[in-house]
Amino acid sequence: MLLFPSRMRSAFLVLAVLATLGAQESDMAERLFRSGERAYAAKSYPEALETWGQLLQQAPTSGFAAQALLRMANHQLEQEHKPEAALPLLERVKTEHMKTPWAADAMLLRGQILATQARKPQDLRDAVGEFNRVVDLFPDHPALQTARYHLGLAAKLQGQWARALQHFTDAIRLDPTSPVAPKAQFQAAEVLDVMGDLSGCLRLLQSLRNQFPQSPEASEAAWRIAQRVKFRIQKPPLRSEGPWPQGKTKWLKTPTLLSTNANGEIVIYQDDLDQAFVLRGTELTAIGPVCKSAKALALLPDGTPCLLSAKTGISTAANLPPIPVAGLSNPSGLFQDAWQNFWVSDAKAAALSVVEPTGTLRSLPSPATSAMAALPNGGAVVASDANRSLLFLDASAQPRLTVPYGKDLPAPFKYVVALSADPTGHVVALVDGDFEGVVLWGPNGSLLRFATFKELGLNGKFRAVTLDRQGGIILADRSNDLLIRLN
Repeated sequence: MLLFPSRMRSAFLVLAVLATLGAQESDMAERLFRSGERAYAAKSYPEALETWGQLLQQAPTSGFAAQALLRMANHQLEQEHKPEAALPLLERVKTEHMKTPWAADAMLLRGQILATQARKPQDLRDAVGEFNRVVDLFPDHPALQTARYHLGLAAKLQGQWARALQHFTDAIRLDPTSPVAPKAQFQAAEVLDVMGDLSGCLRLLQSLRNQFPQSPEASEAAWRIAQRVKFRIQKPPLRSEGPWPQGKTKWLKTPTLLSTNANGEIVIYQDDLDQAFVLRGTELTAIGPVCKSAKALALLPDGTPCLLSAKTGISTAANLPPIPVAGLSNPSGLFQDAWQNFWVSDAKAAALSVVEPTGTLRSLPSPATSAMAALPNGGAVVASDANRSLLFLDASAQPRLTVPYGKDLPAPFKYVVALSADPTGHVVALVDGDFEGVVLWGPNGSLLRFATFKELGLNGKFRAVTLDRQGGIILADRSNDLLIRLN
């Protein structure tokens, strides 16, 4: 029989007591966490938050404390819509529980919040840092694929196409069957198109459709394949289908601006009514603010129309005052970029105005612009009648290519009356001068389709144009108060 000195027996007793207390603390931490989950599932949010708060006080180093912090951060995002309140909770997971797997989830979520708060490419630095830490510190964590995907999105927003493609490709390879994979495939295909690889883009979109036929990305991929094949490969000659919707004539009140929303619905600004309307089937519904003498129309991601006029500036909602834009005399274009900045062009100003969400106004060098449209890569296409050229600008308003008016056409035109672009980068214009009609270009500035109004058998005063989701071109005829569809 072994005999231990009394001092040693005391030490073993202390260790046993500590182990028991530690087990009890861990057990209580789990009970508190599960109790909070039960309350949260029942939508008893105050009870859940109070229970998780007790957990943080009683067992702050427990792994359940890390999970509670994550739950509380998600609550601030999903229920309270307060991302700023979520950030310190996620920071605590990072600093206090770095060695736990929940730190990866916290860094991923923190990066996503910071990315949505960015207002210019440089603002993505902190978000990219969080995503990179997930990649570097947790190479086997389930969050790795999503981190790679968000690194691709950040690179794409910054115009770093090769880097974006690599991140999207890495994300796909990590798990080709996960819900992240179709999102990464879709984005990779769009980057390939920007980089000039149309065949690679189409192959990847078709692969996405085959692998994930029920995903939202598959539906969008089908549309983008059809649009690109029709406009860039088949290139059928333009023909008029006449008044559209079929049979509706003299039914509008001076249509002067057009756009197409994400659902494929046409939005029409009627000058006599000072209002934009969305066309659903054959019925019009008034939407957005009232704005007299609007000269440009932009749609926000949710489809809300914004209207620009020289007198009032940018009208964004019926219950909000317009955003003033100093120096406007002849506004000619408006859109909102990925950073929630409004770009404004003026036919008499040798600059583009950028209105930041804070209301700060800054100028970007540009020739006087007769028309402007947003491009899907973050930039814009602007028409300069003075320089007789279209300028394709990147997200910093730097020209990446210039297309002279009339290039490859049977006759040059002198003026661009209206411009529009679709999500695949096709640009359509109403032009006037020696060549009067419709011209369509690809995202690389190549001429795709064209026709004169005379060849189309059209006679009217066309002042607005948009591309619809079926591969057609919609014209607004303000003199005959109707729409015409070309196909």
